[in-house]
Amino acid sequence: MLIICTFVLILTNGPSANGTYTGAAYEGVGILPILGEKLNFILQPLFGFSSPEAIAVPITSLGAAGAAIGLVPNLVSEGLVNVNDIAVFTAMCMCWSGYLSTHTAMMDSLKCRVLTGKAIFAHTVGGLCAGIAANWIFKLLITLQ
Repeated sequence: MLIICTFVLILTNGPSANGTYTGAAYEGVGILPILGEKLNFILQPLFGFSSPEAIAVPITSLGAAGAAIGLVPNLVSEGLVNVNDIAVFTAMCMCWSGYLSTHTAMMDSLKCRVLTGKAIFAHTVGGLCAGIAANWIFKLLITLQ
């Protein structure tokens, strides 16, 4: 969990405000927003993300949903996410909570290690479907208001 969350934060955030690396918290190389921009043509219609930085939340939830949701206040204060994004984050994070750690331990305790890959794949599909559904249900409810 710690490794995944740290890795995602490093890949999401850029240097300090003046463009240098000081070693302060929340500094990184900023690759995920660039990747998010490149994939925006598919991420925006499916998940409705307001900014490329939003991709960090679902990816962080693969390690820990609590850590992923902990990213949201900073994204909100920077104006990078909106309420639709938060609905999508909640759906995906609820589905992917304990994603990597749970399946390995669960399948091991059930003596079904061979099913670990299938369980992780099913969980992946479930999280993606949850995010897409949350996006479109939210948009439908806003339209009906």
